[in-house]
Amino acid sequence: MKTECRSERFALHDKIYPCPLSVAMDLLGGKWKAVILYHLQDGPQRFTVLRRLLPGATEAVLSRRLQQLEQDGLLSRQVFGEKPPLKTEYALTDFGRSALPALNALLQWGNHVVIERGQFVD
Repeated sequence: MKTECRSERFALHDKIYPCPLSVAMDLLGGKWKAVILYHLQDGPQRFTVLRRLLPGATEAVLSRRLQQLEQDGLLSRQVFGEKPPLKTEYALTDFGRSALPALNALLQWGNHVVIERGQFVD
C-alpha cells in the first residue's frame, strides 16, 4: 500500500473521500477555483478585478466559487464600508498559500502542453 493511502477512506468537512487526491481535487478542482487562487497569489483582489481576470466566468459562478473557497478555508473575504456599494476584497489564507506549489506545477505543465501540442494566442 502506498504511503498516502493508509486507509480506504478519508474524511474532511463531513465528506468521505476514497483517496487524498480526491480531497485535493474537491478543494481545487473545477473550472475556476485554481485560477482564482492563482490570481490571488500576489495579494488581495476585489470582486470586480477578479471578474475582469476571468472573463469566461459569469458573476454568479464566480460568486459561488469564491464562497466555496472561503468555506474551505482557502481564502478570506473582507468587507469594507457600512453602506452600499461595499468594497469586498478576497485574499489567500495560509492554507490557500499552501496550495501554490501544486498550482505552479500545474501551470508549468500546462505551459509545456501548449508549447508541445498547441499554441499561444494573442
